[in-house]
Amino acid sequence: MNLPNKITVARIMLIPLFLIVMLVPFGWGSVKIGTETLPIAHLIGALIFIIASTTDWIDGYYARKYQLVTNLGKFLDPLADKLLVSAALIVLVELHYAPSWMVIVIISREFAVTGLRLVLAGEGEVMAANMLGKIKTWTQIVAISALLLHNFPFSLISFPFADLALWVAVIFTIWSGWDYFVKNKHVFLHSK
Repeated sequence: MNLPNKITVARIMLIPLFLIVMLVPFGWGSVKIGTETLPIAHLIGALIFIIASTTDWIDGYYARKYQLVTNLGKFLDPLADKLLVSAALIVLVELHYAPSWMVIVIISREFAVTGLRLVLAGEGEVMAANMLGKIKTWTQIVAISALLLHNFPFSLISFPFADLALWVAVIFTIWSGWDYFVKNKHVFLHSK
């Protein structure tokens, strides 16, 4: 297994650690940051999520730079992204920090686009991530990070950055999903 794939596997292995930190009541207490009180578990969970999210860029960089792109990597990398984002969003719903309908929209889009990729693969076509898809991923990561950090540091100035970031993520999620389906509608129009 090459380095980029090992990094991707490490990202997948961080997901259970993230879930344990966020959901198991260890009684670690909280830390006061400005006027905001942040549970230490949420701070650690946010750090794990941010580290795991940055490995997405790192594994892709090394795979492209050193021509280490493999079929295993093509399978694991998007799977790791979807698992990480879905796990974090579901935790945020569980903790009442994100509306369930927004999370359902985001996760449904991921299932739909994955299904589209499978249909295209069956036709011998590969659908690479486009710029809208990459923007969608990063808006989701920013929104999730802000929500995990209870809107810090924006809470210091009473600016609802985390809520706005989640709305932006939902908009880009819908837009990029729509874009993928419009650009690949031929697979449905000419199916057997």
